[in-house]
Amino acid sequence: MSVIATLSTILVALLHAYILYLEMFAWEDTRTRKIFGTTEDFAKSTKALAANQGLYNGFLSAGLLWGAFGGKTDVAVFFLLCICVAAAYGARTVSKKILFTQGLPAAIALFAVVFLN
Repeated sequence: MSVIATLSTILVALLHAYILYLEMFAWEDTRTRKIFGTTEDFAKSTKALAANQGLYNGFLSAGLLWGAFGGKTDVAVFFLLCICVAAAYGARTVSKKILFTQGLPAAIALFAVVFLN
């Protein structure tokens, strides 16, 4: 993969590693609740659900790192497409913000992987 494709894929992986941290380990923190727009009660009642979502974000991050550091374009494309689909679904069902915070970086990296290699 080209340097631009690799770096953009790694940046998306780091974003999803950060989301893993927020959802698995900092879900009830004030800062995290502000980022996700949740209340203290909601955060407490959904902690296990958020941790599960965080784990999935970790798998996305791991897959992207595998693709980037392994020079595996097909792997990077697969995981970036997964993120784009999940972001579109999240934008439709949860918040349009997801399309920009998760979908746009993945789409940019996908473009780099497919067209700048």
